[in-house]
This record gives sequence, C-alpha cells and structure tokens, in this order.
Amino acid sequence: MPGGKPAGVRCVQLDDDQNCKVFGHPSRPAVCASLKPSTEMCGDNREQAMIFLHRLESLTSA
Repeated sequence: MPGGKPAGVRCVQLDDDQNCKVFGHPSRPAVCASLKPSTEMCGDNREQAMIFLHRLESLTSA
C-alpha cells in the first residue's frame, strides 16, 4: 500500500487465511517488520488480538 494503510482498511498483503503474504520477505514494510507482538497486544487468542488492533487503529486514525 504505497500511501500507507488507512485505519480500518484490510492490508492488501493478507491472504484468505489472514496470513501475511510478504512475511520474511525483504519487501515487507519496515513498520510491519518492527512490530513486536506482546501478550498485551495478542491476548490469549485471535479475537483478543483483533480487538486490540481495532482499538489501536481507531486511536491512531486521523
């Protein structure tokens, strides 16, 4: 996403199983590569992780 990924917009690099198609590739954006998952961010399951990410996106949207 050349202009960045707007809050609430699905990343174009996610496949149908919600996996990153560029994980581990040199073309992976620096912001993604620098993201360090934590228990606070991921919770105990995918639902908790998505709640955190949605909250983060809403707090950082312009």
